[in-house]
Amino acid sequence: MTGLPASVGVGFKPDHFTAIRNDARRVDFFEIHAENYMGAGGLPHAQLTALRDDYALSVHGVGLSIGGQRGLDADHLQRLKTVCDRYQPDSFSEHLAWSSHGAEYLNDLLPLPYTQETLQTICDHINQVQEVLGRKMLLENPSTYVLFEQSTISETDFLKAIVQRTGCGLLLDVNNVFVSCTNHGQDPYDYIDAFPLASVGEIHLGGHSTEELPSGPLLIDAHGSPVADPVWSLFAHVIGQTGALPTLVEWDNDLPDWPILAAEARAAADILAQGGARLDLAS
Repeated sequence: MTGLPASVGVGFKPDHFTAIRNDARRVDFFEIHAENYMGAGGLPHAQLTALRDDYALSVHGVGLSIGGQRGLDADHLQRLKTVCDRYQPDSFSEHLAWSSHGAEYLNDLLPLPYTQETLQTICDHINQVQEVLGRKMLLENPSTYVLFEQSTISETDFLKAIVQRTGCGLLLDVNNVFVSCTNHGQDPYDYIDAFPLASVGEIHLGGHSTEELPSGPLLIDAHGSPVADPVWSLFAHVIGQTGALPTLVEWDNDLPDWPILAAEARAAADILAQGGARLDLAS
């Protein structure tokens, strides 16, 4: 599915560069956000070039607006191609979301209704991305906080249809599953059991936060804390069905010291090594 090793990686943060270079090898791959490397040179490229010599690399886009109604931004897509051509990543992924309106780009990954119309738009965009990049991409399931009355297709069936029409793979974000299902009063294990797991090329894990609202708690995909126990258990459930897959620990906000992030990666590696065996704390 991808060239990534079926082991554990983390999101690369420049703050950790020296610790990574001085430490024993704690992870097998790193992921970067493509938009942070669209400049021509400088320290970011020097650091990433050094890491690329020793580690597998996953490039994760956040700005294509795959679900946007207007066409993809050709300039942005070309800059993305430049990054991928330069570093030849073992995997490229983007989000099932939109983040543009007209000529304006929004600093968020927004949900969309699951209809035949949006399905066609997204498939057209994915086909365009894969043609321009000359590579198969992975599409990530979103974290959501609202549901649309217009939706006529379940999220898992929507993703299945995208894979069938475009040949793309999927990035399964387990924390997003837990966040979305909890927010909507759904069972995350039922969601996983309906998910096209055979198309998954990479897994994401991350932390979430909770906001207390009058209607009850709302989970936020915040990427600023350790992976929660119920998410670890859901991850173990996935691995019990799929076997080991490339797994990334995301921690983008309130960045911890490198040993703390490395310990999260080691916990994920333990579950991979055990084939998903773990006490199911979510049941």
